[in-house]
Amino acid sequence: MAGTDRQQPLMTGGPAVILVEPQLGENIGMVARAMANFGLSELRLVRPRDGWPSDKARAAAAKADHVIDGTAVFETLEAAIADLNFVFATTARARDGFKPVRGPQGAAQTLRDRLSAGEKCGVLFGRERWGLDNEEISLADEIVTYPVNPAFASLNIAQAVLLMAYEWMKSGLAEADQTPFSGPDLQPATKSELHGLTGQLEEALQARGYFRPPAKKPKMVEALRAVLSRPGFSRPEIHLLRGVIRSLDRFSRTSPHGSGPPDPVAEPSGRATGEGETDT
Repeated sequence: MAGTDRQQPLMTGGPAVILVEPQLGENIGMVARAMANFGLSELRLVRPRDGWPSDKARAAAAKADHVIDGTAVFETLEAAIADLNFVFATTARARDGFKPVRGPQGAAQTLRDRLSAGEKCGVLFGRERWGLDNEEISLADEIVTYPVNPAFASLNIAQAVLLMAYEWMKSGLAEADQTPFSGPDLQPATKSELHGLTGQLEEALQARGYFRPPAKKPKMVEALRAVLSRPGFSRPEIHLLRGVIRSLDRFSRTSPHGSGPPDPVAEPSGRATGEGETDT
């Protein structure tokens, strides 16, 4: 999905994202973009291979400049997390040790609870090729791992950050399925309006000889009404469909042999309609 609304307030804050020895500037930029998508803004790098700042990272960040501009670089992981109170380490495989292991949803809620209590928190992400080593994981308080295919568990670093950032955003919603916008608030059609639609369509089909043989018409009408009553139309949708039928009903079909232009016909009610008229 594309789209950036600069009229909306920019969400920032959340736990720090710490990348240990990231290799490509493009990957760092895509991490910054994923963070900005879900309201995270503090990015820390430990010994980026290609140095910092990086034009490639800025280009790949897709205008997440506030994340790129605020990025801090450290020589050691210990220095990168020195001011934090609580740290998660991400890993896709089981490690020896005594650290609690959480899924991303539980980890995000833990981070939000601790941040709300005034603690500073962070999440460690390892190298593109092999992730974090055991010594680095030992510096974290807990482990977070994702429910991925065990036979194909490797994630692109930006994907790994995006999943955690998404769960962070969800943990702050009033409801798990809350969305930033909703569909139109449409008033449901009344049964009278629905019956008007089916009656109009029945008249139009009758005029064109649709109900053949005539003895089957009651069953065909019954099936037609069942189909039209299933979707739960809104009033604007009923009006739209009746306008479509009315427009089609102004003209007869061409002859079976395809000769001659279509001829205007009167409506089933016996009156002609003006151009552009819609049902009301």
